[in-house]
Formats: sequence, structure tokens, C-alpha cells
Amino acid sequence: QVQLVESGGGLVQAGGSLRLSCTSSRSISSFNHMGWYRQAPGKQRELVAVRTSDGIINYADSVKGRFTISRDNVKNAVYLQMNSLKPEDTAVYYCNAAIFGGQWAGNYWGQGTQVTVSS
Repeated sequence: QVQLVESGGGLVQAGGSLRLSCTSSRSISSFNHMGWYRQAPGKQRELVAVRTSDGIINYADSVKGRFTISRDNVKNAVYLQMNSLKPEDTAVYYCNAAIFGGQWAGNYWGQGTQVTVSS
């Protein structure tokens, strides 16, 4: 089984910054994709940022230039640095990891961490 644990959410004023962390119980090098999604009240869960095992990184248009995804293979962790936060960034942020084949194939989610941006 794979466990993902997020941390780093909180309340911040517009224009501020937060750094989310996601620690995996499994080596992150085993994941084909790893990244962050978010879900605001009354809305569908949406992609924020994802990094593939090939090193390709994709960001939602709404966060480009403000958010940065990074990872630490030694700590088995992925991070989301969020700068210039806006009230519309308010959501529960979920860490996601996907393995496409083999014994551990699956789509894994963390429990989520709340980010609230006040105006």
C-alpha cells in the first residue's frame, strides 16, 4: 500500500505564500506521475501541478508563474511552493501519485490539506 501525507496548509492573506509538502511511504521514483490537485467548495477536483517520471511538469493555467512543484528523492517528498496567493486559490489541496503497471499499480491520494486565502 502507498500512503501520502500532506502538510503545510493554513490561512494566509492574499499576496502571501505557503509551501505544501507531501511525504510518501514508497519511493517516489516508483511513481509515473506525482503532483497536486485541489477542490474548492462546490467545484470539481482540478489539477494544479504534476511532474512525470520523465521530468515533464504541467501546471494549471491559473497557477502558472505563481506555483512551483519540486521534489526530494531522498526524503520521498514532493512540494508545492505557492506564491502570490489569491482568494480563488482557496481549496483543499490533495497530493496524488500514480503507478501505471505492476504489483503496485493504482492512483493514490493523500487526505488533503486546507488552504484558505483571505482578501
